[in-house]
Amino acid sequence: MKALVLYDSFFGNTKLVAEIIAKELDCKAVKVDEFNPDMLQGLQLLVVGSPIRGWRPSPLTHEFLNALPQGSLKGIKAASFDTRMRIFIHGDATKQISSGLINAGAEILVDPKWFDVKTKEGPLFEEEQENAKTRAQQLISKLKGN
Repeated sequence: MKALVLYDSFFGNTKLVAEIIAKELDCKAVKVDEFNPDMLQGLQLLVVGSPIRGWRPSPLTHEFLNALPQGSLKGIKAASFDTRMRIFIHGDATKQISSGLINAGAEILVDPKWFDVKTKEGPLFEEEQENAKTRAQQLISKLKGN
């Protein structure tokens, strides 16, 4: 399976989640501003993650999603995640990321997932690293049709 994890990160928390997922998927985690359209060739799974910034994905993630040509992700399964604080009002980057991926033709494989950080700058709550591994295993299972 050829997979790719794209992410943006400000304090390293989203990067850590992306790297854990990528390790489990046996693929690369690449910062979204280093994305190259050639990375889509032969891709089966694309995972995109972002911290919540101003109630939405980061500006770089938003820019990436808006730049994807319609149909460019046709035939690719996708998933999204965000990192956020455990507060009552926090925004939702995962749904916006999923919408952008769908608009580019991707098929969303699983419901969006978020990972909680303790403060604006982190760190992640301890259980979130294990949750990232579990998320990757769910993706693998879904791709295999289980």
